[in-house]
Amino acid sequence: MRASGLLQLLAFVSVLIVTFVFIRSYISISVKSPRLPRWLGSVSKEIPIVKTKCGLSKSCPNNFFAFKISSGAANVVGPYICFEDHVIMSPVKDNVGRGLNIALVNGVTGTVLRQGSFDMFSGDPTLLVKFLREIPENVLVFVASYDDPGTKMNDELRKLFSNLGSSYAKQLGFRDSWVFLGAKDLDNKSPFEQFLKSDPKKNKYEGWPELLELEGCVPRKVT
Repeated sequence: MRASGLLQLLAFVSVLIVTFVFIRSYISISVKSPRLPRWLGSVSKEIPIVKTKCGLSKSCPNNFFAFKISSGAANVVGPYICFEDHVIMSPVKDNVGRGLNIALVNGVTGTVLRQGSFDMFSGDPTLLVKFLREIPENVLVFVASYDDPGTKMNDELRKLFSNLGSSYAKQLGFRDSWVFLGAKDLDNKSPFEQFLKSDPKKNKYEGWPELLELEGCVPRKVT
């Protein structure tokens, strides 16, 4: 009996020891910090931000110029024209005005040549006619409307803008929104143009349609 009882005692003690070791090992494992895979460990590193010219969604390829044009918002916020990360016209620069805001850029070198704003509500349209007629070859023409671009628009001006590649100049009227990039004597219509007709039933702002934004990459003129 004594030998049997001793064996039972030893067996009981052995079970206690094994149980204690198991519990201790489990607790030790459970409190360890989880180890992430190496590829997940890189997530915490800072991701470099790629800066694009004029804030475009992606960079332009070689031999292309980056641009962004925004029309004005109602008669409150003026238009914006950016070319190759250089802001040519904007409310901050205080060189925009009611009507049509136009910038001319050399399509070969990327040099800004001229810019001006033309009042198309109460101004003299002959000033704009003269400006457009004097545009030389190989020049990019950036146009952004503000407030009212169409009241003083006449047939001659519509034809001049059409010759620059516009598809909507013939429709441009009172308080329409318009952004456009063209060039002299294009063989086809420009792919860079947006137009929104002023409609009292659809206008976003009281009396004016919403502003328009146009951005992209225009090919450098090769001579």
